[in-house]
Amino acid sequence: MTLFLVGLIIFFGAHLFTGLARGARGALVAKLGEMPYKGLYSLVSLAGFVLIIIGWKTADASVLYVTPAWTRHITYLLVLIAFILLAAAYLPAGKIAAAAKHPMLAGVKLWAFAHLLVNGEVRSVILFGAFLAYGVIDRIAVKKRGETGRAAGPVMNDGLAVVVGAGAYAAIAFWAHKYIAGVALF
Repeated sequence: MTLFLVGLIIFFGAHLFTGLARGARGALVAKLGEMPYKGLYSLVSLAGFVLIIIGWKTADASVLYVTPAWTRHITYLLVLIAFILLAAAYLPAGKIAAAAKHPMLAGVKLWAFAHLLVNGEVRSVILFGAFLAYGVIDRIAVKKRGETGRAAGPVMNDGLAVVVGAGAYAAIAFWAHKYIAGVALF
């Protein structure tokens, strides 16, 4: 459990540092340069991610709660929407990106919440709870900085976000999830 928790602290510490400690981040960029900073940030994040994966295997899998079987269907729908939001964050802005303001954070929060609906063991609650907490904290930080998101673009961009998001969702839900998480969904 220790490696798992240390991994979460490193991973989310690095991510929150960029959003909450803007002055310190700027000082590091000035000292190291933009690309070396990004390289360091990536290495620290990757180290945390690897520790999360390694620690997951030994983390406490005791069951805290069990939800009814029908909640799986809600989770499937929420995760589909989360994937569309994630796609909207990285594609040219449409109405979805503008309405969500920060679609990546909205997608992460929705993905984490959806997984909390159906995963009641200790390690899952900690993992998905950490992602949800990160999304909430970073969204508050973004709002305090006055970032309002991107302006709405043509609705055709939303169609692209839906196709890309739904395609990524289908690939993970119907194939990759069993390899990523060890659980076949369908």
